[in-house]
Amino acid sequence: MYWQARTRERVRTVSGGEVAGILVAVFWAILVSFLAVALARLAQTLRATTKLVADVTDQAVPLLADASAAVRSAQTQIDRVDAIASDVQEVTSNASALSTTVASTFGGPLVKVAAFGYGVRRAIGGRKDNVPPKASRRTVIVGRTVPSARRGKRKKD
Repeated sequence: MYWQARTRERVRTVSGGEVAGILVAVFWAILVSFLAVALARLAQTLRATTKLVADVTDQAVPLLADASAAVRSAQTQIDRVDAIASDVQEVTSNASALSTTVASTFGGPLVKVAAFGYGVRRAIGGRKDNVPPKASRRTVIVGRTVPSARRGKRKKD
C-alpha cells in the first residue's frame, strides 16, 4: 500500500533554470571559498610585511646614527689632513726659497773657487819641464764619463 501511494504521487521534474541556478550557487560558493583563502593569505602576508618593516626600522635607526658619526669622524680627519697638506706645502716653498738663496749666495763664489783651483793645478802641472802633460783618461759629457779608449775609437771612425 505504501508503494502504491508513493507511485501515485507526482514526480516533480527539475527545469533547466533551476539546474542553472544550482550551478551558479555552487560556482559562487567555490569562488567565495577561494577568495576567503586568498584574503587570509593576503592578511598573513601583510602582517609579516608590517613586522619586517618594523624590524628594519628598529635596526636602521642605530645604523644611521653610526653612519652619521662615521661621516663626522671622516670630515674631522679630512680637515686634519688638509691642515697637514697646507703645512707641507708651506715647508716645501720655504725649502725651495732656501735652496735658491743658498745657490745664489754660495754658487757663484764656489764656481770661482773651483775655477781658481783648476787654474792653480794646471799652472803647477805645466811648470814641470821633464814631464810631458798627461792626456786625461776620461772625459765628462753632460754628467757622464766616457773612457779615453772610447774617445780614441770615435776619432778613428
